[in-house]
Amino acid sequence: MNDTEQALADARKTLARLERRLSRLEDEAAVTSLILSYGPLVDSGSAEGVADLWEEDGVYDVDELLMTGRVQIEAMVHSPNHQRWISQGCAHVVGAPRVRVDGDEAVAVCYTTMIVRDPDTGAFVLRRATANHWRLRRGPDGWRVTVRTNRVLDGRAESPVLLASGVTGDVAGTDKAGKA
Repeated sequence: MNDTEQALADARKTLARLERRLSRLEDEAAVTSLILSYGPLVDSGSAEGVADLWEEDGVYDVDELLMTGRVQIEAMVHSPNHQRWISQGCAHVVGAPRVRVDGDEAVAVCYTTMIVRDPDTGAFVLRRATANHWRLRRGPDGWRVTVRTNRVLDGRAESPVLLASGVTGDVAGTDKAGKA
């Protein structure tokens, strides 16, 4: 191989490496955008938009409620409790996620807080702080949630395990609860 051929081969390797890095960054940005859209959608009562974040048979496992499928997730947003929080003032604040992508699968972990307005005093109070573990899959319509597991940060052992599994475990090696 002459110098020109070697330079061309090196340039192709560099370009392929840059394309892989760019693709990974684009995937991480898309997953992050999806996760960060949850708060504004749920607080605006956009039930269909919230449900559309999940795959058709996706699971949303909150320690006080298990929802399977978009219909149940949409119903949660329409529920009297959720509508009351919206009408009185609330904010689901989603922290920046730690995202790991492996092909068409992704895992992310983050914190969320739910802040509600006390209608008697007008003060905003923290209702809950949670550990969140998200499993996502890329399909024909882009990234969608397959399983989101939330556990309240109240000292229970499973909450920190849930967070750690999204940082230290491999994307394919965690179960639906985010546990290795």
